[in-house]
Amino acid sequence: MRLLVIGINHSTASLDLRERLAFTPDQLAPAALSLNRYLNSDDKDSQRSEVVIVSTCNRTELVMSSSAPQQRAVRWLTQMKAIDEDEFSEHIYCYDADQAVRHLIKVAGGLDSMILGEPQIFGQMKSAYAVSRGVGAISTELEATFQHVFSVAKRVRSDTAIGENPVSVAYAAVSLAQRIFADLSSVSVLLIGAGDTIELVAQHLKHSGAKNLVVANRTLDRAQSLAERLAASAILLSEVPENLAQFDIVISSTASQLPVLGKGAVESALNERKRRPMLLVDIAVPRDIEKQVAQLSDIYLYTVDDLRDIIDHNVRLREAEVDKAGQIIDKGVEEFLVWQRSRDATDLVVSYRAAIQDLQDEELVRAKQLLLNGKNPDLALESLARSLTQKIMHQPTVEMRNAAGSDNKSLLDAAKILFGLEDRPEDRLEGQVLNKNVAANDGSD
Repeated sequence: MRLLVIGINHSTASLDLRERLAFTPDQLAPAALSLNRYLNSDDKDSQRSEVVIVSTCNRTELVMSSSAPQQRAVRWLTQMKAIDEDEFSEHIYCYDADQAVRHLIKVAGGLDSMILGEPQIFGQMKSAYAVSRGVGAISTELEATFQHVFSVAKRVRSDTAIGENPVSVAYAAVSLAQRIFADLSSVSVLLIGAGDTIELVAQHLKHSGAKNLVVANRTLDRAQSLAERLAASAILLSEVPENLAQFDIVISSTASQLPVLGKGAVESALNERKRRPMLLVDIAVPRDIEKQVAQLSDIYLYTVDDLRDIIDHNVRLREAEVDKAGQIIDKGVEEFLVWQRSRDATDLVVSYRAAIQDLQDEELVRAKQLLLNGKNPDLALESLARSLTQKIMHQPTVEMRNAAGSDNKSLLDAAKILFGLEDRPEDRLEGQVLNKNVAANDGSD
């Protein structure tokens, strides 16, 4: 069984191709079950294949523990998505063993994302893992792998600033508001517009503790629809001037070709507020707020260009953390390899003990039969001890002779350690006598 990751992402494939190979949340469970059954239907290994499918707008990845060839998984994907393999074969990447673990940690840690350090992918990977676990598509191998991946990814995020400092316009706008107003739960916020950007801003505001939100839009239906999802209030855009004074923060993002908020309306609101400061964030292009508003005292006006400067600076801060994150990932991969080697050694020990136990059981049955046939007990015991010893020594003796003949010193040195032999002259002499005795008796009772 080997760990394998096959996939495409924003770096290797176009949006069109990513859309064609993507799985919706509702499709993940049946797809994981289908791939698992497909791999196992031709898997002659005693261990069963395990799978997790990670699918987001930026990537589709098949994570597998399987002895099946990678081409079989690719064939399943072509059939599932009804797409010719030639259309995406050059866009696929494949990682196995330690490189697969490294890749998974980088993805979960936000280092392989379109936006460096973005946090959503961690939750999406945990959901994908939970889906496969729920349908029985994973067991011991991927269970341990994903738990380790999540553990190291958490270390990356907690021990570095890779996920800090906002790098999206919506998040930057809210971060700016937090700098000026320490407690967002005590301020009133007006959101102008009802599109995706304003909705994302609103979600960040709610997450940051903002409670009093009002959505203003040209059409009341759209404003109310968004307000219901946010537990907010809704007003018409035309009602903004008469209500403006009650808001401490105004964030605007519409598709208007002309400003929707002028200097006069803002100045009137300031007078009514008795010159209490207001934060205005204009993230629309073209501008929603007249640039002359910046001339007013007690007004903090920021445009999308101001936010872009913040974002660029924060991207550089995140990039500075990449090396530190890489060191954590290197350590995490090494920890995984140590665990894997330890597990392999445990499996070897179990197999070795089972083989010796089989020999013991076999010789014990033989000795009991000798006793039943009237054999002298002392002779039966001697026969048991001699036969068991010879069978235990046979294979190691053959391999050591072969190693000596091929000058395989590493195997001979390993044998000394395994059998607890000391390299002393008297031991070598005893060993020569022992070899002669073994040669004389090897394979006989």
